[in-house]
Amino acid sequence: MNYSTLKKTVALSLVSLLAVGMVNAQTDTTKAATMAMADTATTAKVFGGRAQYNTWSVGLNVGLTSQTLATGGSNDYSDKKISLGYGLSVRNQLAHSFALQFDFRGGKVQGSDASTNLPATYSTKFWQGTISGVVNVATIDYIRRKNAVNFFVTAGAGLAWYNPTGVTRTGAPFDFKAATGSNVKEFVVPIGAGVKFRLSDALALNLGYTENFIDGDNFDGYKNGGAASKDHYSYGYAGLEYTFGPKSKPNLDWVNPVAMMYDELYDAALRQEVEALKGRVGNVENAINDLKKDSDGDGVADQFDKCPNTPAGTVVDGSGCPINFPKIDTSLFVRKPVMGDAKAYSNIQFEFDSSVLRTSSYPALDLTSADLRANADKKIELDGFASSEGTAAHNMRLSKDRANSVKTYLVNSGVDAKRVKVKAFGETHPIADNSTEEGRVLNRRVEFKQK
Repeated sequence: MNYSTLKKTVALSLVSLLAVGMVNAQTDTTKAATMAMADTATTAKVFGGRAQYNTWSVGLNVGLTSQTLATGGSNDYSDKKISLGYGLSVRNQLAHSFALQFDFRGGKVQGSDASTNLPATYSTKFWQGTISGVVNVATIDYIRRKNAVNFFVTAGAGLAWYNPTGVTRTGAPFDFKAATGSNVKEFVVPIGAGVKFRLSDALALNLGYTENFIDGDNFDGYKNGGAASKDHYSYGYAGLEYTFGPKSKPNLDWVNPVAMMYDELYDAALRQEVEALKGRVGNVENAINDLKKDSDGDGVADQFDKCPNTPAGTVVDGSGCPINFPKIDTSLFVRKPVMGDAKAYSNIQFEFDSSVLRTSSYPALDLTSADLRANADKKIELDGFASSEGTAAHNMRLSKDRANSVKTYLVNSGVDAKRVKVKAFGETHPIADNSTEEGRVLNRRVEFKQK
């Protein structure tokens, strides 16, 4: 079979595959109601995982190869020749928008050049195996529950093996494999884009274009040299893709997650559950409002108020009943001066190491203040003393503080401060024995001297 016959055979095969796809699509159209019911009856959930979908597919494609790229770039040969290519793909759809795909491709790339420093023509037969990521970047659903057209981009890497052959400028043939005994093997990076049409849930028509970058400079049989001169070729193709799996599961490639989420939100059973939940929440809110209801405004809810209709402002207990507070004679809490045997100008006693006046000293001080205020010409001297505990300097300061405490009381009661003089004597001039507690108590004093 010559090359021309091969091209015709492949073209007829592609036409046959497309015809089968169109027949399946027509059958799918005539059974629209059945398919619509199947779409509605699906149990797939947005977050239900990949196990609820069909994800594995296999595809066949055929197309045309060229040494030039749609994105531009230099070529060793100036004249391109369109040749035939073919491929097989196996894809696993991992998510709504991403898949991993293995591609096996083969074919020829040909070219020629009138330049004197290149072979006249070349023809490279190649095969390559690559793994690529496929990303669905856009979709058209034609106002249907399922996607109808997906636009995708691909990028991957793999291995290409090929055999450059041709005719030199002098007319001599060359064959790399015949000369070396093996094909050339190089790293290859395919990058492409395409569009996929849904013919049925399992069958799709793919149209795509890839640019293949070879990590070598002998793909066209001529080594120009330099990293910038590495060879490349392009492949535009059409093919059919079939997704395996039971009909009860949807094809993940065509699922519209937005529509699925909408269906889930408006699922009859779910809406019934939501309405039931609303009813339960409403009952709880009513119960809470009943618990909060307080008709008489006494701060106790009606359900717990044992004394309803309490007058406004009434102080109530926890059960809502008025509290009857006993009447208290507040006069009992008013301090009344107790004069007793108190005398004006009698000594004022203090606690140990303290200059704070005792309440028992108030009657004597009040009598002293009254006498001084009644006799405006009378002046006094306040002599402060301390017992012998502590240092002499400390006791001197303490005795002065005691005398100032008495002066402050008298001044606050209305006595002119200029009429009161203060002196401190510390632990000197005791009036009792400092070796006994009874004596030390008498020595902690302030004495009055009238002038």
